[in-house]
Amino acid sequence: MDRSQEIIRTSWIGIAANVLLAGFKAAVGILASSVAIVMDAVNNLSDALSSVITIVGTKLSQRPADRKHPFGFGRVEYFSAIIIAVIVLSAGITSLIESVKKIFNPTEPTYTTLTLIVIVVAIAVKLILGQYVKRKGEQLKSDALIASGSDALFDAIITLATLVSAGVMLLWGFSLDGILGALISLVIIKAGIEMLASPVNELLGTSISAELTNQIKREVSEFEGVHGVYDLILHNYGPDIQIGSLHINVYDTMSAHEIHGLTRKITMQMIERHNIVMTVGVYAIATGENRRAELQTKVKQMLAAHPEIVQVHGFYYSEKDNMLSVDVVPDISVHDEAAFVGQLTAELQPLVPDKQVVIIVDHNYSE
Repeated sequence: MDRSQEIIRTSWIGIAANVLLAGFKAAVGILASSVAIVMDAVNNLSDALSSVITIVGTKLSQRPADRKHPFGFGRVEYFSAIIIAVIVLSAGITSLIESVKKIFNPTEPTYTTLTLIVIVVAIAVKLILGQYVKRKGEQLKSDALIASGSDALFDAIITLATLVSAGVMLLWGFSLDGILGALISLVIIKAGIEMLASPVNELLGTSISAELTNQIKREVSEFEGVHGVYDLILHNYGPDIQIGSLHINVYDTMSAHEIHGLTRKITMQMIERHNIVMTVGVYAIATGENRRAELQTKVKQMLAAHPEIVQVHGFYYSEKDNMLSVDVVPDISVHDEAAFVGQLTAELQPLVPDKQVVIIVDHNYSE
C-alpha cells in the first residue's frame, strides 16, 4: 500500500469511527428522549468533515501533471491541511468566546447516568482515534492527517474538561467550566496556528532540513570526479516529489562526455533515493601550471581573508571573454551587498587590470 492509499485508509477509519459514535449517541438520545444527545450525535457527523477533506485532497493530489501544471498536483495536500487547521482554529476561537461567557455567567451542569456513559464513551473513542490518526500522519508526513488527528484529540480534551468541571461543581459547588474551557481554548488556538504554519511554509518555500542537505551533499561528493557540492536548492511540489538543482566542482581536464556521464549518474541516484528531479550544473577547477590556475589560487586566498565570507566557489577566468568571475556566500553580517561587491571588485581588479571582474553574491538556500 503506497502513501496516498495509507492516508485515504486512515481517513476512512476516522469517518467510520465518527459515524459509529454518532449512531451510538443518536440511539441513546432517542431512547432517552434527549434532544441534547441527538444534537451531539449530529455534531459527531460534522467531525468527520476533516477526514473527508483529507480524502478529497489526497485524491486531487494524485491527478497526473498537465500542460498548466507540469509538476503535478501534490501541493493540493497542503491546501487540505490549511482548511483543517482553519477549522481547528475556528473551533478554538468559538470555544474561547463561549468559555469567557461562562466565567461571567456560570451555569450549573445537569448530568444523568445515561449522559455520563455517553460522555465517557465519546472521550475514549476520540482519544484512541486522535492518537491513531495523528501518529499515522507523522509516519506518512501528512499535515492533513496530523491536523485531523489533533482535531479529534482536542474534542476529547474539551469533553473531559467539561466532565471534570461538572464533578467539581457537584462536589464543591465551584464552577471551573469557563476557566478550564478558556485555558484549553487557548491551547487549541495555539495548536491551530502551528498547524496552519506548517503547510503555509511549504507553499511559501521553507528551507531544506540540515539532515537532508548533508545527506545529499555527502552522497554527491562520493561520486568519483566530484570535488565539491554547492548551490543546493530544492522546491517542494508535494510530499512525494521535489525539484532541485546543485553545482559540482570538476577538474577542467574532464571531457564533455565524462561530465555528461557523471551528471547523469547523479540525477539518476537522486530520483531513485530521494524522488528528487535534480539538475546538475558544473564549475570547472583550473588545473596545471597556467594563468587561470594561478589566478584561481590568488583570488581564493584574497577572499578567504574576509571573515564575513562563508564560501567561495564558481571561479571562472577567460582571456577570450576578458572576464574574471567568482561566487561568494557572505554571512548575515553583510547587509549592503552592492557596497560589499564594490569592495571585493576593487581588491581583485589589480590582478587583472585589463579584464572585467564580476563578483556574484550567492545565498545559501539549504542550511
